[in-house]
Amino acid sequence: MQHLVVPTFVLDPDRRVLIWNMACERLTGVAAEELIGTTDHWRAFYDSPRYCLADVVASGRTEDLATLYPSHSVFADTSLGLRAENWCVMPRSHNRLYLAIDSGPIYDDDGRLIAVVETLRDQTEQKLAQMALESLAVKDGLTGVANRRCFDESIEAEWLHARREHAYISLLIGDVDFFKPYNDTYGHQQGDDCLRAVAAAIDSQAYRPKDVAARYGGEEFAVIMPSTDPGGAQQVAERVRAAVYNLDIPHSGNKPWQRVTVSIGVASMIPSIHDNQADLIGSADKALYAAKHGGRNRVISAELDL
Repeated sequence: MQHLVVPTFVLDPDRRVLIWNMACERLTGVAAEELIGTTDHWRAFYDSPRYCLADVVASGRTEDLATLYPSHSVFADTSLGLRAENWCVMPRSHNRLYLAIDSGPIYDDDGRLIAVVETLRDQTEQKLAQMALESLAVKDGLTGVANRRCFDESIEAEWLHARREHAYISLLIGDVDFFKPYNDTYGHQQGDDCLRAVAAAIDSQAYRPKDVAARYGGEEFAVIMPSTDPGGAQQVAERVRAAVYNLDIPHSGNKPWQRVTVSIGVASMIPSIHDNQADLIGSADKALYAAKHGGRNRVISAELDL
């Protein structure tokens, strides 16, 4: 056990450490002599007392798994043990690691629990790679905000939630004014830089965790705002317009402002069973059209029959 390459420790039925192998010492930075005979093994992984997976097995408290480990599995035969994953910031080494954890009981011939074994695998690199791939799947490659796929999935989910809760959902659709002339004047590289800056400004005004700022297409951006009434949506839209205006990016073809600006259409609805999210998108799009043909660098709200 001491020379296993897999970090492993063993608890007795009273949850005292029997074995803390050398691989476990290397992973955690905590020496076996500090823990053998104690129930302090949590100190190797956490800043305050809490159960490790082996403690759950030893105590039979599988009902605590969901609280302790959001990602976990329980075998149909609990004698086979438990499996979980989580992030740990190791108190001794200060490394932030994503650990895959397996823990299982050992019984004597009479079926009495005599020990619990926990093994640990450092999956940090794999987890970070997975997170990067997931991020690429939902983020726009140029601007870093949510992409169209993420927008479509988010508005569908939030629409269903708003309909179920009989709550408002609001949508902003904004368009960079005279963007083609900007590209023609300043070049495509400058155009890309402009879109990145505009996206960051829009994203900075989507304060709440459930708000989604997305690149809707080309030079169009959108913000989905759950539980936001027309007045709140109008305020956010004005903040977005001002944030882009205050970037003060020169644009000689955008008169009279001589800088990059956006026009924004706003729509808000309390969905009914007869409505569809396409109604919300269509209304915001019509309001955007009105904003562009009404002088640009402005916010227009759709008048909806709620």
